[in-house]
Amino acid sequence: MASNLSSASSDFSKHFLKKNLKKDLPASIVVFLVALPLCLGIALASGAPLFAGVLTGIIGGIVVSSLSGSQLSVSGPAAGLTVIVFTSITQLGAYPTFLLAVFIAGLFQIILGLAKAGTIANYFPSSVIEGMLAAIGVILILKQIPHAVGYDAEYEGSESFIEGNENTFSLIDTALGAVSYGAVIISLISLIILIYWPKIKKVSGVPAALIVVLTGILLNRLFAGSQLAIKDEHLVQIPVVSSFAEFSSLFVFPDFSQIVNKDVWVVAVTIAIVASIETLLSLEAVDKLDPIKRVSPTNKELLAQGVGNMTSGLLGGLPMTAVIVRSSANVNAGGRTKMSAIIHGLWLLVALLAIPTFINLIPLSCLAAILLVTGYKLAKFDLFAKMWRGGYSQFIPFVVTVLAVVFTDLLKGVAVGMLVSVFYILRNNLRNPYFYQISTQSDKKVIEIKLAEEVSFLNKAAIQYTLAHLPKESNVVIDGSNCRYIDPDVLEVIRNFKHSAYTKAVIVELVNIKDRYDVPKLSELIYKS
Repeated sequence: MASNLSSASSDFSKHFLKKNLKKDLPASIVVFLVALPLCLGIALASGAPLFAGVLTGIIGGIVVSSLSGSQLSVSGPAAGLTVIVFTSITQLGAYPTFLLAVFIAGLFQIILGLAKAGTIANYFPSSVIEGMLAAIGVILILKQIPHAVGYDAEYEGSESFIEGNENTFSLIDTALGAVSYGAVIISLISLIILIYWPKIKKVSGVPAALIVVLTGILLNRLFAGSQLAIKDEHLVQIPVVSSFAEFSSLFVFPDFSQIVNKDVWVVAVTIAIVASIETLLSLEAVDKLDPIKRVSPTNKELLAQGVGNMTSGLLGGLPMTAVIVRSSANVNAGGRTKMSAIIHGLWLLVALLAIPTFINLIPLSCLAAILLVTGYKLAKFDLFAKMWRGGYSQFIPFVVTVLAVVFTDLLKGVAVGMLVSVFYILRNNLRNPYFYQISTQSDKKVIEIKLAEEVSFLNKAAIQYTLAHLPKESNVVIDGSNCRYIDPDVLEVIRNFKHSAYTKAVIVELVNIKDRYDVPKLSELIYKS
């Protein structure tokens, strides 16, 4: 017990090491600046109070990150849930009733975590995760172009290709016809700062994103009264709280009297499933971005998300997930431990309580520049080249995932990518159930067929075809020494071939092939989280 306490204490203290905080503190500022407009935008799109979006970001940062086993993942309100949230609030008729569904959804996630459901993340193909990351990068670039030129018709954080009567490309076309030159100047200068500021060694410890925000505020003040001035609707609009009583009044609590309402339970299950899948996808993606290549415990993450959603539902927030955009911004900003995510939650709280008026001076165009750079880093050409070098079985699922996510939304696009990836997995599995070698002994062909470690019913057709087309008057050795499992259907094919081989003057020898194989236990096939 003492040893466990000592280990836990040591693990906790590493987050406060100077070398880690030196990285985590600047990263937290970047994540805060990325998260703030996304929290507000997603709340607006969900038909919820703006305060609910910020509150969810605070809980995701402080509560979930504290409990999570992931060092770089950042949680908050997710764009993938906006349609579900908006529809559910309308269907349930009252926001407090919806909050009860969020609370129950969190409870379901805790049950999923205890049931070890997080192991499903081990089955997400690498090509699909890489494709999802690249697609998010492309989406960020396309979606932020309108905001960068001062056209904010679409909410911050949108990931869907179609929004209302518009799509991503038509919005860009409309935006380019309604350019605000003040916004363009701010976004261009912001991009220059983001690119070149880190290269100046004397000041590289100061986050470029912070300089971008201060520059954006200063330029907009200079533009005041001229045609370059940024209108209020193109600035951050965080709720202004002037007293503790006013702050307290913003909280909304769930209506537990609706606990027997079956619609509440249907919404809760829907949110729990979608939020859990998106969280696991994000976790896999962030682990791929982690320069130290740490592996996050998936079941512990579901437990943390469950506590986060229960807390959010109790206080008036939105459902949350681990979010790729915020998490990738954290990685790109140099975050080292979970302290960057926790501190970003504290920054959101400070912004809401202490400096809302100052925060509301920030032009959305300078925050768009930060997201444009984040998008570029996710969708670099090098990633496409790397997947191309991996061969068609990697590249095609990767590209299909990119296109599907960009032209639909995250979950639909990943589902399409998974289907294509499974096709290639099955195809490769069908083609590689054995190793085939031909040699000659005393003028007679000797064919050695070494079976793979796992030979499933999917391999039946390939093996049956191979055995049926072996040359006459040959010796055939079928070696099962490496096999842990051979499907009964395949064993039947092998036995039938041995039984009838004499008709082709073929001599068959079976090596280390048992009469029966037990199905391997699940614990032998998957990693424990």
